[in-house]
Amino acid sequence: MASNNDQELTDHSSGDELKFISIAGNIGAGKSSLTGLLARHFGWQPVYESVDDNPYLSDFYEDMRRWSFNLQIYFLSSRFRHQKKMLEMEGRIVQDRTIYEDVEIFAKNLHEMGLMSDRDFNNYHALFEEMVNYLQAPNLLIYIRAQVPTLVEQIQQRGRDYENTIRIEYLERLNRLYEDWIERYPHEKLIINTDDLDFVNNDEDLGRIIELVEQRLFGLFN
Repeated sequence: MASNNDQELTDHSSGDELKFISIAGNIGAGKSSLTGLLARHFGWQPVYESVDDNPYLSDFYEDMRRWSFNLQIYFLSSRFRHQKKMLEMEGRIVQDRTIYEDVEIFAKNLHEMGLMSDRDFNNYHALFEEMVNYLQAPNLLIYIRAQVPTLVEQIQQRGRDYENTIRIEYLERLNRLYEDWIERYPHEKLIINTDDLDFVNNDEDLGRIIELVEQRLFGLFN
């Protein structure tokens, strides 16, 4: 059942329709947690990134050069299918990670590091450009900004074995690319600094984020 806030968004709309918002952020930023918390508050359907069933992920962290192209193609095709299916769903949706991050952050980083060849990256990028023409941008993108020490702490807390080999330098590079991308992102966005927030365990911190989201959504759909 939708919350009262969700109903108010409907009542005050003027021809625009809120279909979905997306959560973006580096590894360990808290995207999945915030997706679930916002879904529960607003009465929306959560759509999570598929990670644990990725057949290339553990191999990739062991040998990035060998598996980088395979990994990114899997992510791209999987996220494209999920987003098409998501847009066919009824109701409002909050999405954990976007398809844009695949090309703007992860594939670009692998290419810059020399872990993906020019040929593979160009092929990958061309495929992305074809796919994205068929997709709708989120009504609102929420970018969770977190510094590397925060990311490392939260990665350690969730205890995924294949993430134990992630290096500090890798997270730093991703953060740099995220900052570059979010500055250029052409659609509606909300940036939330979370280094001093614990929105999972602190209701007051979560309330501050919800208030920011509500302010932005009311502004968009009044």
